[in-house]
Amino acid sequence: MNIELQSTITCPYCGHKMEETMPTDACQYFYECENCKKVLKPKQGDCCVYCSYGTVKCPPIQQGTSCC
Repeated sequence: MNIELQSTITCPYCGHKMEETMPTDACQYFYECENCKKVLKPKQGDCCVYCSYGTVKCPPIQQGTSCC
Protein backbone atom coordinates (compact mmCIF):
# COMPACT_ATOMS: atom_id res chain seq x y z
CA MET A 1 0.00 0.00 0.00
CA ASN A 2 1.33 3.41 -0.99
CA ILE A 3 0.87 6.04 1.74
CA GLU A 4 0.69 9.68 0.66
CA LEU A 5 2.42 12.01 3.12
CA GLN A 6 1.66 15.40 1.51
CA SER A 7 -1.63 17.09 2.34
CA THR A 8 -2.86 20.63 1.75
CA ILE A 9 -4.59 22.09 4.78
CA THR A 10 -7.21 24.77 4.13
CA CYS A 11 -7.96 27.10 7.03
CA PRO A 12 -11.73 27.26 7.63
CA TYR A 13 -11.40 30.81 8.99
CA CYS A 14 -9.48 32.62 6.25
CA GLY A 15 -9.22 30.08 3.40
CA HIS A 16 -5.40 30.05 3.40
CA LYS A 17 -3.93 26.85 1.92
CA MET A 18 -0.62 25.32 2.92
CA GLU A 19 0.94 22.06 1.80
CA GLU A 20 2.36 20.10 4.72
CA THR A 21 4.11 16.78 5.27
CA MET A 22 2.11 14.62 7.66
CA PRO A 23 3.86 12.87 10.55
CA THR A 24 3.84 9.08 10.33
CA ASP A 25 4.36 8.40 14.02
CA ALA A 26 1.79 10.68 15.68
CA CYS A 27 -1.49 12.49 15.09
CA GLN A 28 -1.41 16.23 14.70
CA TYR A 29 -4.18 17.54 16.90
CA PHE A 30 -3.34 21.27 16.67
CA TYR A 31 -2.31 23.34 13.65
CA GLU A 32 -1.74 27.10 13.58
CA CYS A 33 -2.67 28.85 10.34
CA GLU A 34 0.34 30.85 9.20
CA ASN A 35 -1.95 33.52 7.73
CA CYS A 36 -4.56 34.32 10.40
CA LYS A 37 -2.81 32.58 13.34
CA LYS A 38 -5.97 30.73 14.42
CA VAL A 39 -5.31 27.33 15.95
CA LEU A 40 -7.21 24.55 14.21
CA LYS A 41 -8.40 21.44 16.02
CA PRO A 42 -10.02 18.35 14.46
CA LYS A 43 -13.75 18.39 13.83
CA GLN A 44 -15.81 16.12 16.06
CA GLY A 45 -15.35 12.52 14.94
CA ASP A 46 -12.00 13.16 13.21
CA CYS A 47 -8.68 12.13 14.73
CA CYS A 48 -6.47 14.96 13.48
CA VAL A 49 -6.36 18.24 11.55
CA TYR A 50 -5.41 16.44 8.32
CA CYS A 51 -8.58 14.35 8.44
CA SER A 52 -10.66 17.49 9.04
CA TYR A 53 -9.01 20.14 6.86
CA GLY A 54 -6.51 18.35 4.60
CA THR A 55 -6.78 17.09 1.05
CA VAL A 56 -5.44 13.69 2.18
CA LYS A 57 -6.37 11.75 5.33
CA CYS A 58 -3.60 10.93 7.82
CA PRO A 59 -1.34 7.86 7.28
CA PRO A 60 -3.07 5.56 9.84
CA ILE A 61 -6.48 6.22 8.26
CA GLN A 62 -5.01 5.63 4.78
CA GLN A 63 -3.73 2.27 6.04
CA GLY A 64 -7.16 1.36 7.37
CA THR A 65 -6.10 1.34 11.01
CA SER A 66 -7.32 3.47 13.86
CA CYS A 67 -5.54 6.74 14.41
CA CYS A 68 -3.76 7.47 17.69
